[in-house]
Amino acid sequence: MSLPLPLDGLSAIVTGAARGLGRAEALELARLGAAVVVNDFGQPARDGSGEASAAPAEEVAAEIRAAGGRAIAHVGDVAEFQQARELVELAVSTYGKLDILVNNAGILRDRMIFSMNEDEWDAVIRVHLKGHFNTTHFAAIHWRERSKQSGGSVYGRIVNTSSEAFLAGSAGQPNYAAAKGGIVGLTTSTALALAKYGVTANAICPRARTRMTQDVFAGFQEPADGTLDALAPEHVSPLVGYLASPAAAGVNGQLLVVHGGMVAIVERPRVAAKFDAAKEAFTFAELDELITPYYADRPGGETFAAAEVLGLKRER
Repeated sequence: MSLPLPLDGLSAIVTGAARGLGRAEALELARLGAAVVVNDFGQPARDGSGEASAAPAEEVAAEIRAAGGRAIAHVGDVAEFQQARELVELAVSTYGKLDILVNNAGILRDRMIFSMNEDEWDAVIRVHLKGHFNTTHFAAIHWRERSKQSGGSVYGRIVNTSSEAFLAGSAGQPNYAAAKGGIVGLTTSTALALAKYGVTANAICPRARTRMTQDVFAGFQEPADGTLDALAPEHVSPLVGYLASPAAAGVNGQLLVVHGGMVAIVERPRVAAKFDAAKEAFTFAELDELITPYYADRPGGETFAAAEVLGLKRER
């Protein structure tokens, strides 16, 4: 007799699940026993351009079913409020309830801040940040209503996708970095709001080689000797599976960096230094006297080389 899987009896939505990280996450949740709604708009380009297609999401759903799991495809733009509502309703009508929401869908329109136009800014904020909000909003309504009906806690897990572009900065991605920072704020706010219903919300900063990061990791070659490829999307998905599981009931409002064989739990910002005015309020001269020397010792513009930040060896 086989032991029950960690996500047996649970249902999940994974957005942007036709390729890369989303696909790996959908496959992992299904492997752990969840019934999955595979959402993807199916546009071929990473900037969100091209004709939408049902084929990519259908292929992943078919792959899950072929392995003995349960999955259906949903072709929709999560940044559209009504389509996000329909996505959540599809999960509920198909599987009876929604238990897990993994927000992964996103696009890139990279440009330096002085070159970026309004459309490039709006498009990335729309898909990443508004897309995360839309699905979270309707999932939260579902869980709150279920909690009211039952008179107690329900099972709910949200796993959002942020990025180290928010943590460390990314000069050519002001829209993406801002969206990913906003997602962290959305996650922590959601975690506080839904905890009383039994729902947790966490965010991950994944490092993985996908079509979204093909430029970032262009110099990091896949190992040819059979050793671990630290940037394979499949090494991110186990953390998503864990955060979606009952085992992670005590993990809420957290930000975790993950790649290969590494998971780093990120602390909330801490005060690095504190200065008190000699009198009731500061003067310009006093601030100059206190703060300028502090940053003279710690250059505010200090950055790290990519290999140092990523902890990876670049192949040349």
